[in-house]
Amino acid sequence: MRARYSLYLFTLPALLVIGLFFVHPILLTFDMSFTNFAGIGEAKEVGWRNYDRIISRDRYLREVWLTLWYTVIVVSALTVTGLFFAAMLHRLPLIRNFSRAALYTPAMMSFVVVGYVWQFLYSPLNGGINVALRDLGLGAWEQNWLGDPSIALYSVAFTQVWMFTGFTCAIFLAGFAGIPEEIGEAGRLEGASSWQRFRYLELPLLGPSVTVSVMLTTIGTLKTFELPFILTKGGPDGATRLLSIDIIDNLFGQYKFGFASALSIVMLVIVLTVAFLQNKVLRDRENAS
Repeated sequence: MRARYSLYLFTLPALLVIGLFFVHPILLTFDMSFTNFAGIGEAKEVGWRNYDRIISRDRYLREVWLTLWYTVIVVSALTVTGLFFAAMLHRLPLIRNFSRAALYTPAMMSFVVVGYVWQFLYSPLNGGINVALRDLGLGAWEQNWLGDPSIALYSVAFTQVWMFTGFTCAIFLAGFAGIPEEIGEAGRLEGASSWQRFRYLELPLLGPSVTVSVMLTTIGTLKTFELPFILTKGGPDGATRLLSIDIIDNLFGQYKFGFASALSIVMLVIVLTVAFLQNKVLRDRENAS
């Protein structure tokens, strides 16, 4: 009984922090989402009008779809590239530490710095990418990377993948480090190739690392704001206007605190739903393997 009391006592500070800085603001945001509060003055109740506006207008449904599609692109690419580099470095111990640090460096950089650097690289006139293509004799491949609505979202996604590949690589390298060496030795003795050892021995044992990587990158990508805002500000023609950009625009650009709160609650529901479903599916796969 005394041990249980001590356990509750030690968890109390953490619960207070969570309640004060996470639960309480969410409750305030939910309450504000039913008002037309503009930052000053009286907040008038408007019922479900803010949520009805979100559901009834195609613009906001399109932003939800863009946010989900952007997340699918980024998370899939980060998982594949991170796993690829981790598998390569796992087999190259001489350059593992240096390469891991080099790959992780972009993830430690500011979003603002990365955004402006890639904005220059994507420039349609003298940007680094188009200049390189021109010098290689591939001038026909030059694009207006951020000005073409058909490819702007993928250009922004590529920047985020470049930035966080080292992060997912580090997670998978930690997973590889937890695999007993005897398993790889047994595979080699049986004559399994490097691909066969990876596919049938190592990949199933990387289940927990896959779960952690996919969960973290999904949550981070769903609420991403900085890169799309710096690179395109939601353009061109709304091609990269994610839900997070509209939240910030309504909050600080138009001072529609009530409507921005409703959009925030919608985003919270999406993040929690996706995270719950992902966790269930990935955990079931772990248990099955």
